Amino acid sequence: MRSVEEQQSRVTAAAVAPRPVRVAISEAQGLLCAEEVVTERPLPSFDQAAIDGYAVRSVDVLSAGTDIRGDDGEPAELTLPVVGEVAAGSRRPIRLQPRQAVRVNTGAPLPTLADAVLPMDRTDGGHARIKVYKPVRSGDYVRRAGDDVQPGDVAVRAGTIIGAAQVGLLAAVGRDKVLVHPRPRLSVISVGGELVDIHRTPGPGQVYDVNSYALAAAARDAGADVNRVGIAMMDPRHLREVVEGQLVRSEIVVIAGAVGGGASDEVREALSGLGDLTVDRVAMHPGSVQGFGLLGHDEVPTFLLPSNPVSALVVFEVMVRPIIRIALGRRQPMRRIVTARAVAPITSIANRKGFLRGQLMRDEETGGYLVQALGGAPGASSHLLATLAEANCLVHLEPEVTEIRAGEEVEVAFLAQRG
Repeated sequence: MRSVEEQQSRVTAAAVAPRPVRVAISEAQGLLCAEEVVTERPLPSFDQAAIDGYAVRSVDVLSAGTDIRGDDGEPAELTLPVVGEVAAGSRRPIRLQPRQAVRVNTGAPLPTLADAVLPMDRTDGGHARIKVYKPVRSGDYVRRAGDDVQPGDVAVRAGTIIGAAQVGLLAAVGRDKVLVHPRPRLSVISVGGELVDIHRTPGPGQVYDVNSYALAAAARDAGADVNRVGIAMMDPRHLREVVEGQLVRSEIVVIAGAVGGGASDEVREALSGLGDLTVDRVAMHPGSVQGFGLLGHDEVPTFLLPSNPVSALVVFEVMVRPIIRIALGRRQPMRRIVTARAVAPITSIANRKGFLRGQLMRDEETGGYLVQALGGAPGASSHLLATLAEANCLVHLEPEVTEIRAGEEVEVAFLAQRG
């Protein structure tokens, strides 16, 4: 019996990231940048107004709001003529003369010689002439050319996950395409004579094909580009043709319902000409019986998962998801692990690493994590998909641990939802 760590090492060693591809920045969100994006132009590319107001020379408004008085002894009133207006996007150059103001909109190019923008609320808002109530300093309310990015700066680094901010920055520096690590293509196939698709009514002894839908969703959540093939007949020739067709279009193939009893032998025999596919016992629960091998000319990682939907999803989480994350170029392919205190006893199977579904909560008083295991005793309800749907974590228990008492700490993998 292999340990979980041995099986994971075997699987992840077969991970191959697809070659980076250049895509439109609108298609790059969520992917890993595969290049250093170096800017060629400053951002912004010209001095521009940061707010609506009046472009001025700061030296001309220094006396605004001071106690300087005129010849009549009254406080001196600082006024400036407004000699023009510049809108955002204007391409007509304006030169500001001493003791003049130009009305500007946010984003408008700053007139020549202007070094500050006077906010509207520091004036009377006049059109032909303005009264200035408070001064501004040089550079106030101005976005200088290159304030954000200078030519030669790296706008987006290789290894950065491209999110909304990165897409915006790429657009701002004039990049319409970017080199990324693409999503690995993953195909999901269900096998089993008892299966019918959800569009049909099950007859006696038949059940809905849950696995192809659930595993396809799990693969998308992990970041894969998924092809849900659906149900393949157990006829050896048909099954081989289906799998062979997916091997040429996929970086990963998942076959569910093929590891128990005679079904396992039939699948392995049907696929024997495509490569070495072995079924082993792994010291974990649920899902101890599972298969893995490299099939086809390109040695595509291929998984055989249990027919039990809960076991299949847990094996997918532990074995398949990491290989997807590696293929995406992620440096940390595993889920985030936190330490939580059990709110009730948790039991596990001896000599097998437990991956038990649970609900992770926060202690209102301490802010620490608490966890409630779901599903009851080991094996009693491992088939219940409803409890997995309620779970937001997997409780990890080492093979030598068979019981956790209430209040004891356990390691928990947080099943964070995307979006």
